[in-house]
Amino acid sequence: MEDIYKRSVALHEEMQGKIEVTNKIAVDNTDTLSLVYSPGVAQPCLEIEKDPDKAYDLTMKGNTIAVVTNGTAVLGLGDIGPLASLPVMEGKAMLFKKFAGINAVPICIESNNTRHIIETITRIAPSFGGVNLEDIKAPESFEIEEKLQGLGIPVFHDDQHGTAIVTLAALVNAAKVKNMKLSDMKVVINGAGAAGIAIAKLLRCFDIDSELCVSVKQLIVCDSKGAIHRFRHDLNKAKTELLKYSNFDDVKGDIHDVIKGADVFIGVSKGNLLTQVDIKNMAPDPVIFAMANPTPEIIPEECFLAGASIVGTGRSDYPNQINNVLAFPGIFKGALAARAATISTEMKLAAAYAIARYIENPTKEMVIPSALDTSLAHVVADAVEQAVYHEREMEKKISAAEAGDSND
Repeated sequence: MEDIYKRSVALHEEMQGKIEVTNKIAVDNTDTLSLVYSPGVAQPCLEIEKDPDKAYDLTMKGNTIAVVTNGTAVLGLGDIGPLASLPVMEGKAMLFKKFAGINAVPICIESNNTRHIIETITRIAPSFGGVNLEDIKAPESFEIEEKLQGLGIPVFHDDQHGTAIVTLAALVNAAKVKNMKLSDMKVVINGAGAAGIAIAKLLRCFDIDSELCVSVKQLIVCDSKGAIHRFRHDLNKAKTELLKYSNFDDVKGDIHDVIKGADVFIGVSKGNLLTQVDIKNMAPDPVIFAMANPTPEIIPEECFLAGASIVGTGRSDYPNQINNVLAFPGIFKGALAARAATISTEMKLAAAYAIARYIENPTKEMVIPSALDTSLAHVVADAVEQAVYHEREMEKKISAAEAGDSND
């Protein structure tokens, strides 16, 4: 591992970062210069002034997103600040370009004040067709994303929803391999931050009206103090809301108590949390998604020794890597193609099931596609785009019905 770190630093230093801006047009004569800049550029400006939607056709806006962070929750590193998080944001921008052909610009904001972050993103929004929020700690990340939903372009916190989408896709296929229904599964999630809460919402279909939605039978979420239940008095707003759709029996205890009898463990917490005894205490042949990075909650070898049937992690050196790159490029590609104003739950579910269906015959060793599959983003984009059009058609029908009722 130390060798990887040294080689990574050497590579970054050699390349002086990982991304750059390139021109689409060679400016090598006065005629071209007149077209791309003064005087010709005046007319595209006037066209956009008359019709703002023209910006999607006449500028890079239609295929460009901002990758925004303040560096307060960088994966595996914690609160390292905006400047130190820049290499991660550059890497994210590379993945957008590699898998979806989308331009992405790293924006690292020097502030922990949610209002300042919201104002900054709002002010720079005209340049972008979407915003990918990244590595912003909870609960601030919830408020930032929520307050930006009226911006007119999709705003998507990938640490929440990307993780949830890929986890759901993997669980759909795991259930298929085990010949079980999602609706029969008891699931325990350890970690009640951005990712854990988003996974819980998607698995329980909380506040979702969609024909794609299938809710797991029972869900309990744990944080560092154990099960989240109604009798705890130390819960923030986000954790309190969890009780609307999880732990209806108010199960108490730490993760080692709560995991007993569960069909599925989903970890978005910290490494080396579970033991073989914990896996043996679960239901027969359990599913383990231990996604803490770089050290999982329990390593796959120990899971299998204890009787687990399907194991996934966030690491590339084990099978079933549950990686957000399977989701976010295609989601934004589809959202930009449809010129969606938001990324709805319908779109998230469409993405999850598109990822799951991409594996025609899932096995224990492959319940999720490879993170390096360059075709998947286009499949996800098509599903997301169709979900947008379906939602618009439904909205038209509802509006027409309401208009008919008012005329009556």
